[in-house]
Amino acid sequence: MTYSLNPESMYMMPIHFGPMCGPRQGPGGKKFTFNPDRRKITHLSVSFLTNANQLQKILPPGFELSGDPVVTVFETFMKEIDWLAGRGYNVLGVEFPVVYNGTKDRASGPFLTVLWENLTDPILTGREQLGFSKIYCDLPEPNIFKGEVHTSASWMGFRFLDLKLNNLEQITPIEDHSQNNESEEKLLRGRIHYKYMPRTGDWGKADSEYAVLSPETENPSPPEKLFNATGEVNFHKARWEDLPTQHMIVNTLHELEIIEYRGARMENRIGSGDLGDQRILY
Repeated sequence: MTYSLNPESMYMMPIHFGPMCGPRQGPGGKKFTFNPDRRKITHLSVSFLTNANQLQKILPPGFELSGDPVVTVFETFMKEIDWLAGRGYNVLGVEFPVVYNGTKDRASGPFLTVLWENLTDPILTGREQLGFSKIYCDLPEPNIFKGEVHTSASWMGFRFLDLKLNNLEQITPIEDHSQNNESEEKLLRGRIHYKYMPRTGDWGKADSEYAVLSPETENPSPPEKLFNATGEVNFHKARWEDLPTQHMIVNTLHELEIIEYRGARMENRIGSGDLGDQRILY
């Protein structure tokens, strides 16, 4: 007798052993009851103005740049995550502002081009369920000392990123009560992704390919602590031998022109969402 899937539960490979456990589903296919999420977060970001023509080359169909071509490189360090039974993980992302024009939907927000993480579990759930462009790297904890923050990223011993914040100055967080203009009411807002899953055996064709939205949180609470800073970021050029599967990503980011830096920040937060409202853009 073979098994059948419960349409009320979420599954991921291998599906033969029952419903998966992850951020949006607990043991036995039941939703987690951790409310609110109380994970501890340290978030770092550095932004710089770059050449718009360079960003145009990495835009998927239906995407266009929005405003100044400002790239933000961020790292987020998370601890005491409920769905990992108190463990944590770290992430590194690169994004810039875009507008997506679909056949039905129109959305505005940062386009997350790539997201490195240092743990398999969120990489798999994020790629398969949410459509994030997630891949793996080593992301050690930041070194914070005397008003400076140093972080790095590497893969199998090759260090491909250095990020630094200087002149940290604590400021008072302000709640965001901004409202959209009436003319922008139908414009969806949030972080935008592009999901692509290849079709087995039909190489070069997609099983799934579409834009995805992580909707913007309404009235987000301010961070517990917020610091302005100056910052710099350096992606190190890689040979194929250094990064056999990621050199094309890192080298594209290495080649981005840094016309001027547009500020840096560090913030400390408590809590986050499970992205259960993630949706396809049509």
